[in-house]
Amino acid sequence: MPVLGRPTEGTDTVPLFDFDTYFLGKWTFEWSMPESPLGPAGPYSGTTVISKVDGRFYEAVTEGEGPSGPFKARELLAYHKENKVLARQVTDSRGFSYMQFGPVGGDLGGIYNIHFDSAPFTVNGKSVRLRNELRLLSPLNYRVSSSISVDGGPFTNLGTPWFRKNP
Repeated sequence: MPVLGRPTEGTDTVPLFDFDTYFLGKWTFEWSMPESPLGPAGPYSGTTVISKVDGRFYEAVTEGEGPSGPFKARELLAYHKENKVLARQVTDSRGFSYMQFGPVGGDLGGIYNIHFDSAPFTVNGKSVRLRNELRLLSPLNYRVSSSISVDGGPFTNLGTPWFRKNP
């Protein structure tokens, strides 16, 4: 964040989000998830490693454990810094994949938000849409508010996991 030497003003420009500083590295997560077409209710935990592929493309590999056993997810992310948008294609070993897209916003205090919305996808015979709101509090931790819509119904809470970076 810029050091202005004065209080911030409404006309100050928020710096563009620096994906590399915030996301590259190894993360741990803990998630208490309710029952859904994605899996049974219970605790989920694991690690996610995010690395740069090339230019504005990144890869995230998640290895986790949940009530139905181990799982693995692979994501390809694309960040267009100048347009302040992020997209990701997720493929999960539990038998589903989906695409999400969303804007990146922030403030002069260094707190950024990403609002992902997925295209509908089918899992376990149900049509599902996911929304994930990432609250990036610092380059060392962030919180996700996840919600799910099943068969066109209202979005309901899917949990709010913490992700913490292993420095």
